[in-house]
Amino acid sequence: MIVYYDARTESWFHTVQHQTFTLGVEEIPLFFRHAPSSSSIPFSVQTHQLNLGPLVGILAGRKGKESVVGNGPLFKKLQEGIEEHHGIALVFTLEDIKKNGIKGHIYIPEKKSWLKIYSPFPHIVYNRLPYRALEHSEQYQSALRLFREKKICFFNPSFIDKYQLYNILKREPLLTNFLPETILVKETEHLKAFLEKHEQIYVKPANSAKGKGIFKVGKDNKGSIIVTKYSHQQTYPDYNTFWSEYKSFFCSKPYIAQAEVTPLLYKGNRFDFRILAHFNGQSYQVTGVGVRQSGQQNLTTHVLNGGKILEFDEVKRAEDEGVIEEIVNRCGQILSDELGFFGEFSIDAGLTEQGEYVIYEVNSKPMSFDEKQIEKNRIDSLIALFQQLFKKQLFSL
Repeated sequence: MIVYYDARTESWFHTVQHQTFTLGVEEIPLFFRHAPSSSSIPFSVQTHQLNLGPLVGILAGRKGKESVVGNGPLFKKLQEGIEEHHGIALVFTLEDIKKNGIKGHIYIPEKKSWLKIYSPFPHIVYNRLPYRALEHSEQYQSALRLFREKKICFFNPSFIDKYQLYNILKREPLLTNFLPETILVKETEHLKAFLEKHEQIYVKPANSAKGKGIFKVGKDNKGSIIVTKYSHQQTYPDYNTFWSEYKSFFCSKPYIAQAEVTPLLYKGNRFDFRILAHFNGQSYQVTGVGVRQSGQQNLTTHVLNGGKILEFDEVKRAEDEGVIEEIVNRCGQILSDELGFFGEFSIDAGLTEQGEYVIYEVNSKPMSFDEKQIEKNRIDSLIALFQQLFKKQLFSL
């Protein structure tokens, strides 16, 4: 089925006589025309009970009055893939939500350019807001109310707070043993007792990604406190001196402290799994597993901080795939039960020196993977899920 958009009149239409088609979640009836005009752009779509789609909205951020910000390469690949599989995807921002629809942007591969387009409300909104602050805005809350009112399937409701995640997952018997003990840094005595107990801990912003802001705090046998960051190390004579230096730092935003896990090493350095997962309509499945190994510093394995990419087969053990599948499915179920529908997420996990699994973080808005096959699988998985959500009308998720 071909549907057309007339850029001059900002209207959608079809050319099938004696038939009524609708577009979008509200099933807005389309105009009929005998033939497209020179300003018309064709889109190949699927039909479900005379409703055309899937119509997918990709929610991005805005910088200034015009600039749209987010994962541009992902948006382009996703739009191209959805178009190839007979659907329509548009990128929009909170400011683009209007009373009767959305004024967003569609990427036209043939012209390698973006087209401003006015659309009915989509069947699905894929949340790719790049900043946590945007999700705390009244504008965002208003958009959520609108999406619920119109029964739009909202895909991945929010960033995940690290301490909230810990409290959610530790209630699950399957997962609780995989979680390093974690506290929210609030009071000096609480942190001091935690450091006394574990001697080596990691401190992280509760709301950050890509290893930003992480540092290690250790206590030696003389009572000195050693703080290790990416570029340098600082020693304090005692805990009180350390706290005096960092008190204002901890008060500036929420931080968590996490017990150090002694990791399994590969060729002398730690490594972590980057696990990408998607909902397949019934359960959560592994889309791909990347491996990152630390470089000169052992704080994090992120490539931006000197880490390097390994092949999963280099470090994979016989049991890993089965256990990772089980972890992924349970994490996905819990996140959706507790926070709203998650169709996609990634897990940062690792192994202790005893070979036991550790879950470090769960990310609701995974970055692009450097592995081309994983990124291809990602696009394929998202498109397949969008089609299922459209045809099965799973908007109550």
